[in-house]
Formats: sequence, C-alpha cells, structure tokens
Amino acid sequence: MKVKGRITEVKGTVVKASNVSGVQMNEMVKVGETGLIGEVVRVEGDSAYVQVYEFTTGLKPGEPVEGLGSPLSVTLAPGIVGNIYDGLQRPLSTIEGYTISRGYTAEAIDVNKSWHFVPVVKPGIKVQGGEKIGYVEETELIRHYIMIPPNVIGNLTYVAPEGDYKVTDQIAEVQGSEKQSISMLQRWSVRVPRPIKRRLVASEPLITGQRVIDAFFPLAKGGSAAVPGGFGTGKTVLLHQMASWANSRIVVYVGCGERGNEMVELLKTFPKLNDPISGKPIMQKSIMIANTSNMPVAAREASVYVGLTLAEYYRDMGYDSLMLADSTSRWAEALREISGRLEEIPAEEGYPSYLASRIASFYERAGYVETLSGDFGSVSIIGAVSPPGGDFTEPVTTHTLRYVKAFWLLDPNLAYSRHYPAVNWISSYSSYVESLSDWWSLNISDEFETLRRRALDILFKEESLRNIVRLLGPEVLPEDEKLLLEAANMLREGFLKQSAYHEVDRYTPPLVQYYLLKLIISFYEKAKEKLTGGATVEEIKASPLYLEVIRARFNVKSKENFEAIMKKVMEF
Repeated sequence: MKVKGRITEVKGTVVKASNVSGVQMNEMVKVGETGLIGEVVRVEGDSAYVQVYEFTTGLKPGEPVEGLGSPLSVTLAPGIVGNIYDGLQRPLSTIEGYTISRGYTAEAIDVNKSWHFVPVVKPGIKVQGGEKIGYVEETELIRHYIMIPPNVIGNLTYVAPEGDYKVTDQIAEVQGSEKQSISMLQRWSVRVPRPIKRRLVASEPLITGQRVIDAFFPLAKGGSAAVPGGFGTGKTVLLHQMASWANSRIVVYVGCGERGNEMVELLKTFPKLNDPISGKPIMQKSIMIANTSNMPVAAREASVYVGLTLAEYYRDMGYDSLMLADSTSRWAEALREISGRLEEIPAEEGYPSYLASRIASFYERAGYVETLSGDFGSVSIIGAVSPPGGDFTEPVTTHTLRYVKAFWLLDPNLAYSRHYPAVNWISSYSSYVESLSDWWSLNISDEFETLRRRALDILFKEESLRNIVRLLGPEVLPEDEKLLLEAANMLREGFLKQSAYHEVDRYTPPLVQYYLLKLIISFYEKAKEKLTGGATVEEIKASPLYLEVIRARFNVKSKENFEAIMKKVMEF
C-alpha cells in the first residue's frame, strides 16, 4: 500500500513530510506536484525526512509526498551494457536537450525491444537463486545469462522455447511455496550486496597495460585500490586508461561529481576505442554512469551504489567486472552535505561520524567469489581520491587507506615535470604482490620477480642518493653510484613513464613489460662490467645503445624486437 503525506518543511534538498506513518527507511518517494524522486533517510513517528535526488527549487509546504513501497533499486536485464545513465539509472540517451528536467522518469532499458532467448535447462529440475536458465547475446562481447532471482527457490515447471521475447515476457515458472513467474528483468536494491556462495583468495592480476601498476604495484581481480592525487595529477586520465585497457569482461565507469567537460571527453573517446583483447568496440563491454558536478548532490551519493550493483550483477554471471569511481572524495562530500542538512553531529572536518563505515562497506563489496550458480567471478574496485590541496592526511584519504590493499599515490612533482602516470614509486604499495607472484612466474617468466625487486632496489637507492646530490652536487659521487643514478633514470624514462596518447606506449602487455625490465637491468649489469674495465659513466651514457634501451618502450612489440636489442646489450 502506498503511503501519502504532505510536505511540512524544506531544507535545501532535504524535505520533511508528515502523516507518513507507514513509510520505511530508504524507501523511495515522489515529492511535490512534479513528482521529484527522493529517498527516506530518517523516520520520526509519523514524520519522515526525505533526501530529494533533484533540485527542490519551487517546492513548498503542503505539496504531496507519496511512498513507492520499495528502496532505491536498479533494473537488471539485457540492454544495460553500452548504455549511459545518470546517478539514478535514468538513460541519458532518452533525454531531450542538455539538462534533465525535474521529475523526469524513464525505463533503464528498452522494454519494447525483443531479445533472442536460448534456454539451457529443461523443466522438471529443482532450481534456486542465481542459477542460469538461458542466455541472450547482449553484445558481440557479452553473453547475458538469465538467472533465477536470488530469493527464489523451487521446481522449474516451465521454460520458454528458444525465440524472441521482451524483457517483461514470462520465460520461466518456478513452483515453490507459491508459483512465481520469471522474466529477463529483475530489480535489486542498490544498498544491499548481491548474495554469493563464498569468497576466494584472489590469485590472478587485473592487467591494466600500465607498467608502473602491473609490474610494481599490481591489483588482483577482485581487489580494491585507491588513486589519491591533487588537482592536475592525472587521476581521470589514469582511470580512463584502466577502463580502456584492463582485461575485465565488464567495465562500469562512474563519474561521481566529475566535471562535465571531462565526462564529455570520455563519452566521445570511448565509442572510438576497441577492446585490446577482442578488437571489438569497447562500448560493447562498458556501462557509463555520468553524475556530473552540476547535477544534484544527493544523486551523486547514490551513483556509486548503482554502479556497484550493476558490476555485481555481471559478476554473478561468472564475469570479471571492474568498477571505477571518479571520485570517492566528491561522493564523501555529498555525504557531508546531506548529513549537515539532517543536522547530524559532525566529526572530523565536518564529515559524518559514519564516514569510515560507509567507505569500508563500499570497498568491501569487491572480491573474487564463487557465485550462487557455482561459477567464479569478481568485482574489482578502483576509487580516485581528490584530497583538498593535496593533503593526504584528510579523512577520506586516511579512511580509504585502511580498507584498500593497493595504493597508487599520484605525485604533483612528477605531474608538473610531465611524468605520467605520476605514480610515486616510493610512497605507493600493493599487498597483492606476493599472491600474484606465482601467476607471473607461470605465465611470463620465473625471472620476473627478481627483475622487479632489482628495479625497485635501484629506485630506492637513487632516492637516498638524491639528498647527497642536492647538497654537494653529483661530482662527489663515485662512478658506481653515478651509474646507479643513470640506471634509475633509464627506469623512469624507459619503463615508469608512459604516454596515454601514443599508439604503442599507451598499452603494454605483461610479456613486453618483462622484456623492457630485462633490457634495462641487463644494460645496467653490462655497464657495471665496463665500469670495472675502466670506462666512465659519461662514455657509457654517450653510447647509442643507452638511448635505444630507453626508447625500447616505443619499439618493442614482440619477442623478435626484444631479442634484437638484447643481442646488442649482451655484446655491449
């Protein structure tokens, strides 16, 4: 039964309604004559506080408030992939003009479109939530499996024959405590994690093609990572690279409070890109959620949950999903604004006291799991963090660090010197290195871990030598330490630096990453031998091979390219 009441008070986007004694926490409501969408965030007796997801300009006391009887939920059905939504899963392609009109509603997917359904089970078997009963080809890259809703169990009494059906048509029937009709369409509350059978240890890397990440600070499929960085350090471009090249089957990109011009750039660029694995258009495996900074702040808070639930839905089909949130700082700012309007007691820097638990519950939904159907899938979460003034001691950054296992700190000094991605190799870390080392040994080379440690050792030693150089100048260093500085420079210029706009350099497969590390470390070892034989660092640096090894990142595409340069290194 729908509950109806009246507005008694309006505070920004928070509305107080009276005579709504039957309303529930987190229930969706329609507010005002224009039917603005809102969510119940507090219940006091027969009154309720509603967080409106749209601008409340013109609302006044006395206008109606109507409960819809369900929490904020997403539509799950074929037709999601390739779509662009706002923070409430309203398709932006159906909007006329440049802005979303207030009270605008639209189906998340086209309910009139027919899909060719192919059953994979027959009637007469016992089924439970999560089991696959058939599939449709959603795109050339994604086979969309039709699953029994998680809360349904019983005997399968009917399965539709192969043919074309709309998402609302009945395709199956389950007889449990009562008879339930099954269609291709499900609804799921965004704030409730979708159920799984069990969690597993992540043991396969999420290959991003970004060398500093894959080789030095890797992320596992089903892992969580944070990318903190101040203004202009390249967070958005790095996330664009992740979305473009990561080896996940589904990519959900959430522009949470992102600047509109950057979202436009993404939406223009993505349809032109091809998936590096299949060669098909990348939009055939992508879902975009654009909740820009000029949209209502409350919908920004909901957008990350909408994106996360979509990622979990495809995980349940047995796919590896990647969810990118840009940025979680603006999501936290939305929490702070909503909390202030509810007159809750603020904690540090005005954020609500439950900020840490909200951040924890968000990243906790990442994981490599066994699904209810017995398949294996994952949701990986990468969240950008935008600390004001680049202050990494502020609450959002510090709380995020407690719950993620990979941390890619973007250094403004690197960014200002045009070193991208500006990931600081001294301050960044990953807790997945040990669990992923077996994968690199089995699939790339058992020598890779040794090379990785050798390269990091060179970079760490260079950092300590820099202080001496700043104080006394490079002339005071012995030749072997000067050579180490040059080796560190080769690693920076020939491996860590990577252009997002160069046809070859923008994506580096794992095997080529191993080749590049091998070249640089081998050149360094040969240079040390020449140093022992009486050569100087300046003579070694003047060799044409020095620059050739640095520029190998643009030229090494195959084993043949690598072996040709490696031969020169061994003869050096």
